[in-house]
Amino acid sequence: MDMKAVNPWTWQDAFHFSHGVDVRGAGQLLFLAGQTSVNPDGSVLHPGDMAAQLDRVFDNLETVLAQAGLTMANVVRLNYYVTDMEAFAAARAKVEARLASLAVKPSGCLLGVTRLSQPDLLVEIEATAVA
Repeated sequence: MDMKAVNPWTWQDAFHFSHGVDVRGAGQLLFLAGQTSVNPDGSVLHPGDMAAQLDRVFDNLETVLAQAGLTMANVVRLNYYVTDMEAFAAARAKVEARLASLAVKPSGCLLGVTRLSQPDLLVEIEATAVA
């Protein structure tokens, strides 16, 4: 498989994403459901703490990826749904830490929503991965 970033500009580098990801020769395509800050039983963890929820969301993403034999390096798209943009901006370092080492940053979007599936959830992230 060959994967490369498609970035006609450079401003996205500070935000650790790509405008496009060109994938050729992929044999596996995984669509991940939106992941939230929950434990294995589905109970919400870290109510009111965006940074801690982001850490748990990425842990849960990595768990699903690993079960499919993939890692964050296989992720080509991340869509973020957040209930508090200011809290997300303040906790953005958590996202940057998870994505900084990736050779190709995932594409995606950041959406502000009024509520997620459970009132204590602040962020949900869905992903697409290829191999």
